[in-house]
Amino acid sequence: MIPTTWRRPLFAAVVAFAGGIAAVAGSYAVVGGSSTFVAATIANLTVTLAPGPLVTFAITVLGDPGRDLAYGGGLVATAALLGVVFAGARVAAARGDRPLIAPVLVALAVGAVAAALSGVADSAVGAAVGAAVVSTVVDLGAGATSDGTDGARRTLLSGVAALAVGVLGVGGRRAFAPAEPVPTAPVPDDVAALLADAEAKSLDVEGLEPLVSDHFYRVDIANVDPDPAREDWSLRIHGAVGEETTYTFEDVDAMEHDHQFASLRCVGETLNGRKLDTALWTGVPLMDLLDPADLQGNYVMLRAADGFYEEFPVDALETGFLAVGMNGQPLPRAHGAPARALIPGHWGEINVKWLTEIEILDEPATGYWEERGWHGTGPVNTVAKLWATNRRGDGRVEVAGPAYAGTRGIERVEVSTDGGDTWAAADLSDPLPDEDVWRQWVYRYEPSGPHEVVVRAVDGTGTLQPGDERRAFPSGPSGWVSRSIDPESL
Repeated sequence: MIPTTWRRPLFAAVVAFAGGIAAVAGSYAVVGGSSTFVAATIANLTVTLAPGPLVTFAITVLGDPGRDLAYGGGLVATAALLGVVFAGARVAAARGDRPLIAPVLVALAVGAVAAALSGVADSAVGAAVGAAVVSTVVDLGAGATSDGTDGARRTLLSGVAALAVGVLGVGGRRAFAPAEPVPTAPVPDDVAALLADAEAKSLDVEGLEPLVSDHFYRVDIANVDPDPAREDWSLRIHGAVGEETTYTFEDVDAMEHDHQFASLRCVGETLNGRKLDTALWTGVPLMDLLDPADLQGNYVMLRAADGFYEEFPVDALETGFLAVGMNGQPLPRAHGAPARALIPGHWGEINVKWLTEIEILDEPATGYWEERGWHGTGPVNTVAKLWATNRRGDGRVEVAGPAYAGTRGIERVEVSTDGGDTWAAADLSDPLPDEDVWRQWVYRYEPSGPHEVVVRAVDGTGTLQPGDERRAFPSGPSGWVSRSIDPESL
């Protein structure tokens, strides 16, 4: 039973929060989940302002659901903020003894704050209309009573109105709004030939994706990705340089483009995780852009449109690549459109997406993840993963996966079917033409009851993958992958 003295403020808080929810839904109805969505700014701040230990917990323990929780927290926080504005506007209307003007004041106040958050008028108008609908329904549907039921009625009406706006806004947007356009272009003949070659070299193993990944993993610091237009994009090269230089997308597009296979691996993934993928990238060597600037420092900081930044030695740029295409298509928004950096052999975090600045430094600095305790700017750790386990028609067991060691390459993969007592060489896929790529491996054998399979790789320098298991934080996972297999259950 709610104490009588609590009812009025509690009911008022619920009505205000319902108004905030309707405002968020109204904005979504107009602009969807774009970077101008009213909740985008706060949703992104839930990640960028989170304490380092909390971010590490989300990455290493929660994984992808941690991102969803952060985004949900941003939505709730935005609804709460707009709910406070909603409540303030209604209080101002009541003090003027003109309650029916409340929807107008609500629309103006919520719209103003939404405009400040989103930076665009259409998103703000959607938020204003959503909040005004709840205010109108509450005022028209409630009546003066002496038994205390008016507050409950207002609360119920606000909830129903917010639900209606949410269903119509979110549901209508998803059902009727045009899908976000995905840039497409005819695949050039040379790209098509490279992709066909990669497909031909891929091992035919059930449960093992091809050498060019079907679904490329994503890790971002923002819950809502930026979406800079090509015509507005530029890359500024400054700092310790002889001549500051700026390139537009038109400048880059006019250069001769190369095509490179490259794999990326997330420093925060689990040892046998799936945040390791390969694509065929199209772009230009970074040094073609950097040489005219006359670099005079020993360190570099890459900066992105989403606020991300990462520092590493300038020598790593010697083989760097500015990618503007992926698998024969324009670079997708989710992977850094219109342009991203690729730094061969390094963890995925320094392959900065939505690249806008390259700052050359005289002294080392601290990057975004290093400020949070990570040390992922160095070369990737060697790994052989076990992703596929099958029982073949002839009774043999088939185990397979990818192996990756950055620019060191993979010399061989070894498999043990007795928990590490004895080892045998697996079959490897033929190598792709570039150096920073994975290879696939497969091993087939006659099983004899339940057993433990262990896999390890030897890189191109002849160095065996370390066996001591280490968690992802702070320098990336390492160790040998193992799995208990019961042939009868396959």
